[in-house]
Amino acid sequence: GGSTTAILVNLPGESSSVVTAIDGYQMARQGHAGKALATAAIGSFFAGTVATVLLALFAPPLAELALTFGPAEYFSLMVLGLVASVVLAHGSLLRAIGMIVLGLLLGIVGTDVNSGTPRYTFDLPQLADGINFVVVAMGMFGLGEIISNLEHEESRSLVMKKVTGLMPTKEDFKRIAAPILRGTGIGSLLGILPGGGAMLASFVSYSIEKKVSKNSAQFGKGAIEGVAAPESANNAGAQTSFIPMLTLGIPSNPVMALMIGAMIIQGIQPGPAVVTEQPALFWGIIASMWIGNFFLIVLNLPMIGLWVRMIMVPYHFLFPGILVFCAIGVFSLNNADFDVYLMAGFGLFGYICGKLEMEPAPMLLGFIIGPMMEEYLRRALLLSRSDPMVFLQRPISATMLVLAAVAMAIVLTPSLRKKREEAFEE
Repeated sequence: GGSTTAILVNLPGESSSVVTAIDGYQMARQGHAGKALATAAIGSFFAGTVATVLLALFAPPLAELALTFGPAEYFSLMVLGLVASVVLAHGSLLRAIGMIVLGLLLGIVGTDVNSGTPRYTFDLPQLADGINFVVVAMGMFGLGEIISNLEHEESRSLVMKKVTGLMPTKEDFKRIAAPILRGTGIGSLLGILPGGGAMLASFVSYSIEKKVSKNSAQFGKGAIEGVAAPESANNAGAQTSFIPMLTLGIPSNPVMALMIGAMIIQGIQPGPAVVTEQPALFWGIIASMWIGNFFLIVLNLPMIGLWVRMIMVPYHFLFPGILVFCAIGVFSLNNADFDVYLMAGFGLFGYICGKLEMEPAPMLLGFIIGPMMEEYLRRALLLSRSDPMVFLQRPISATMLVLAAVAMAIVLTPSLRKKREEAFEE
């Protein structure tokens, strides 16, 4: 869905569609909008189908393996996940680390489960149960985005010609077949990695395609491969990112963090037990992906005109309704107006983070993973009678900690850090 507006009016509907807009919009300007839209839909459908098969095949055995993990292994895995999200975060490393630390601190606000001592509550009884995940997510991503959109509303240019000729030619299919396959493979792999997901997959896929394609000179000027590869990669990445969430209970990106929050609200503890104890939920998710992929084709192409007309509604008419629904949703959690004020505070903070180019995603991952990390750290130390060497004595735990240390050391070396920054800028 995010690719439709990216191609037609150069407005990406989501962050992973930013890359699609580069060549997709140029194709639309040249009168090939139909081909670009069909390519995006076909690539997404194929990649989504393959990734769903991978999820169905590999999640159950991975869940069986995860059941052998102890507290030390889970703690080390979460450390590795947070380090990976720092390494793969956009922009400054120091800012990404700062946002993760802030997320970890916000996650431990409330009453300590073991001692019953209030922590970081500032004597406010409303914070005794901690900060609700929905409050943080709606504030940082919802209100922060609203303020940012209002600031840029005047610069939105919505010019669209009638879209005709939706089907690519035989020659087009030859050109997009290999990019779709490569994009699917890249997206499937990167979706599983903590900190990866759809956005990183689309960027990496576009960069690789630009290097290996015979038509690399056309990239940025309307190359159909520049639409096929990132669209396939972001859909594959979006679906395989469910694997670590469902098997290990660890979110690989902010969307999966939201999913974990939703499962916890429903009384379901994400982790390896989900596959065996909640088979209806697990296979229901798989089935929903098949249905979603089918409707991706059915809804996306015939209703293009409707989707574009919706975004032509002036934003100042839309945002009051969005604000009201956000406020009602947050208020309904505990019937407390304090949560609404807290959401407003996080909204302002989210807007400031955007201005300072500090990604909210690492903070959200830290906020979700922090309390779980603390729990597994305490369990491991209790079982080992406070011996910190337990994390290095267990082979799987030690391996993951070594990988985390190596990843951090590599990315901190000046030459690699410079290359990383250049890659993100490109």
